[in-house]
Amino acid sequence: MSEVEETLKRIQSHKGVQGIIVINQEGIPIRTTMDNSTTVQYAGLILELTSKARSTVRDIDPSNDLTFLRIRSKKHEIMVAPDKDYLLIVVQSPSE
Repeated sequence: MSEVEETLKRIQSHKGVQGIIVINQEGIPIRTTMDNSTTVQYAGLILELTSKARSTVRDIDPSNDLTFLRIRSKKHEIMVAPDKDYLLIVVQSPSE
């Protein structure tokens, strides 16, 4: 478990990172560095978006799968690394 903690600390230390959320496949937050309401909002919405993105990738090529999703807006950049059992969500300020 210390390896996971070290990885999360390393990600959190990067410039601009505002928060990290790890959720399971049901969308339940396992670990977070953000407040509860923000975590729940991101978890639900990103799980749904990731599911649709994965479905789209598989519709285009059934032998393919989603490995990373990056969303950039004016205020935030959200990076999602889906795994078999978990989703890692990193929210950061876009670099100027």
